[in-house]
Amino acid sequence: MKLAGAVAICGVCLASLARAAPFDTLTFHRDRERTGWNSTEAVLTPAAIERGGLRAAWESPQFDTVDDYPARLYASPLYVEDVQITSTAHRGVFRVVFAATSNGIVYAVNAFKNGGTAAGTILWRAQLGAACKLEPVLLDGIATGILATPVIDRQRNRLYVTSCEQTKRWQAFALDLADGKVLPGWPVALDEATLGSPGMNRNAGSEGDARERPANYRLQRGALNLSPDGSRLYVTFGEAVTGWLVAVDTQKPKVASTFASVATPHRHTGGIWGPGGASVDTDGTVFVVTGSNFSGLVEQERDWSQSVLAIQNSAAGLTLRGTYTPFNYCATAAMDIDLGSGGIALLPANLAVVGGKQGNVYLLDRRRLPGRLDRRAPCSVDSATDASLLAPEPQPQFGKRGPLNVFGPYSETYGAMDLARGRSVPASFRSPDGALHVFLTGSTKKDAASTTNVPPSVARLKVMTAAGRAPWLAVAQLERTLTFENPGSPVVTSNGSRDAVVWVLDTNARRSALLVGDGAPRPVLYALDAMTLKRLWSSEPGQLHTSGKYNEPTIARGTVFVGTDRIQAFTAP
Repeated sequence: MKLAGAVAICGVCLASLARAAPFDTLTFHRDRERTGWNSTEAVLTPAAIERGGLRAAWESPQFDTVDDYPARLYASPLYVEDVQITSTAHRGVFRVVFAATSNGIVYAVNAFKNGGTAAGTILWRAQLGAACKLEPVLLDGIATGILATPVIDRQRNRLYVTSCEQTKRWQAFALDLADGKVLPGWPVALDEATLGSPGMNRNAGSEGDARERPANYRLQRGALNLSPDGSRLYVTFGEAVTGWLVAVDTQKPKVASTFASVATPHRHTGGIWGPGGASVDTDGTVFVVTGSNFSGLVEQERDWSQSVLAIQNSAAGLTLRGTYTPFNYCATAAMDIDLGSGGIALLPANLAVVGGKQGNVYLLDRRRLPGRLDRRAPCSVDSATDASLLAPEPQPQFGKRGPLNVFGPYSETYGAMDLARGRSVPASFRSPDGALHVFLTGSTKKDAASTTNVPPSVARLKVMTAAGRAPWLAVAQLERTLTFENPGSPVVTSNGSRDAVVWVLDTNARRSALLVGDGAPRPVLYALDAMTLKRLWSSEPGQLHTSGKYNEPTIARGTVFVGTDRIQAFTAP
């Protein structure tokens, strides 16, 4: 692709601009593997934050309200260095924050003062049509244009984003980073007819593919991702007749292959709706986590609700290569206690970690997922039969070996909606001694059936190893003073393996809370010492404007960028 306005730029300079800088955050949770770890932050150390705190550095203009619907950022902001901007109003090389709103608009925002252009200036905006309104009830009282975090291909200088438009419904767009213009051949339609067309769905059932349902009922909330070579864009859908993983060909824009999480769609189950979307391994394997719905369980072949799936993008299309389903999936599936409420993080040594609404966390060998490829194992009530990598000691909630429950109390009955214990993607960090740490956020409940949250809301786990046995997870630290209402995924910054800080944006809003009106909740941003989980700093109540849900901050060059109804930036004094 020829970059607009490139006539005055040398070829070597263009090649330099196209390479991803160490400070770039091009996708949700930092990278394709969803590690959540940014190891390039040398300014915002625990000592510096504790000594001076953070100050509000700048705010962008409030993003566009459309038809009285305010802008909300479910999508996390992304950051890119040295972007050649060629919009009508601004030209030059900028460091840019990209934001995408529920009103179906993408913004490029200047991250740092550049000559006469102030930080926070909107460099370009791209409106992708009139945003959908979920029927019969609006989602959180807002429009449902863009909900998923976009992904950026730095080599091709393009941003991929999905948006729901009132007449054309869900579409995938490719925008030029330089000016926000939609590239030729795009958008690509992501409608039921396309996803379930003959030969497209690689997990089609005997009754055919998904029957038509109002397309604006489907939600595309999971973050987008790319194959290592950038040739495939991965899109996930939830809250439809079935969940979907979609592979879009980015070279010849079209849907290349799809995979339904349930072979014979039934009862609106198996949605891949968590904010993490698909995680992509270095070898190109795609990992997704599915959920369920009340009474959504049916025992049948190739029904993969409540499961982790490893899917290969082969010449034949999306092909299932591995599965894992927790031992108690019958009980949790019946009560809408989704395994797939957040997403899966890929760790070193071929490990993977995933949480869920139940407050459990599961460690897996992602190259040897233990499940079958034709159907889930029979349901069990014996926690010791769970096929994840279990700790050697008994777990308190079972009195025997079983999955690690971090945010409780443990329940197989209560865990849906405002009773959920977790909806975030874990983050990882390797300390100077070589130990691998995993950070989780969640909502511990006062009692099993209560919507009242109590500490802990943040946990640090450690990957334990011993000669002759598989690794496992153990709780290393719990933060026992903070109460989060419905936190987004934690992210970690560090200077290499030192000075690690955990950042959490608590949306301060229950799952059922509306995001409009005089009482609309205001989020709070927290910075914690990664090793001790001591609170180093938090934003003042009301300092942040109302945001979406399940998003996370982005940090670069000593500045924290938070997406609310605008971009708000914080830095050291």
